[in-house]
This record gives sequence, C-alpha cells and structure tokens, in this order.
Amino acid sequence: MQAATAPQTVRATTLPSVTGALRVMESLIMGSGQRTARRNAWTAVLEDRRRAKDRVEAQHVLEAVATRRS
Repeated sequence: MQAATAPQTVRATTLPSVTGALRVMESLIMGSGQRTARRNAWTAVLEDRRRAKDRVEAQHVLEAVATRRS
C-alpha cells in the first residue's frame, strides 16, 4: 500500500533584475540623502548631454542655411 503524498505547490517567481539588485545594495550602503543627490546629479548629466546634442544640431542647421545663401 502506498502512502498518500501531499500535492506540491509550484511557485513561479521572477528573478530580480541587476538594476533592482543594485538599488537594494545602494539603499543598504547609502543614506537616502546621498541616494537622492546621486540621482539628481545623474539627471543633470543627462540633461547637459541633451542640451549639447541640441546645440550641435542647431549649429549644423545654421551652417547649412549660411552655405545656401552664399
């Protein structure tokens, strides 16, 4: 005679992403003020890059207009 076995529950969980793991480590190491300052600094860097790209594109447009007129 066989013993009855309890049904096994299968749970599917997603593995944490690398970004999520880094954020957890960041929260353990840094205080919230440092975290906010770092994120603000990175946002400023991205904004500076966007403005620099816009400036280069505007310069190309102005140069193209200048060469057409001359």
